[in-house]
Amino acid sequence: MRLARRGFILGGAALVSGCATAAARPVATVAEGQLPPAPTIQIARPPEVITAQLNSTRPLDPRGSVRKELMERALAALDVHEGKITRRDRMYLVDFQKFSGDERLYEVDLHGGAVTLMRTTHGRGSDPSHTGYAREFSNTPDSYMSSVGSYVTAGPGHGPQQGPNVLLDGLEYTNNLARERAIIVHGADYADPDFLAREGKLGRSYGCFSVAHHDLPVLRERMGEGRLLFAWA
Repeated sequence: MRLARRGFILGGAALVSGCATAAARPVATVAEGQLPPAPTIQIARPPEVITAQLNSTRPLDPRGSVRKELMERALAALDVHEGKITRRDRMYLVDFQKFSGDERLYEVDLHGGAVTLMRTTHGRGSDPSHTGYAREFSNTPDSYMSSVGSYVTAGPGHGPQQGPNVLLDGLEYTNNLARERAIIVHGADYADPDFLAREGKLGRSYGCFSVAHHDLPVLRERMGEGRLLFAWA
């Protein structure tokens, strides 16, 4: 009994002296006449490290807002025009298969994957009957048609007629006259929500990507210079 009592006292002293590491070295009492259990050896695991590089593993468009073919073509365009597309944090897509009253202008966050939806118009020459759907596309001056393909944003501009805007340069034979045709991103009354509510569709531009007045300031800042705008039907 004397030895057992001494062992109990030593065990209690170890518990008190080891409070700071009690979780790593648990102490258990042992009944008289029983052998103490073999100690459990735990190997410490290194802490999980989360870095910004993991952002690249996040899926693009997790909600599936963008048509698959449009997304694939836009991603391919980033590589084809890598010498011109110098900013790869986000890109802009336009789906001309969709009705003009639908949200068909997409800002795609290439780091986080999120997609922001907005509305934009098409050219009156692409929809002469004003059905709300663009049917034809052209790069010809004075055709008033929309042009498809890859554009690179060329920074904010300001014109005497349309006011604040975003300049665009076409990168393909389908839209390489964009600057000559003054194809830009600008705000327009016929792209505002009240026009849509009244008419059931957006109005038509002369080929520009017209947007609601309240969307333009954010777009003008975020599009900036050197980012892809890809339009397809």
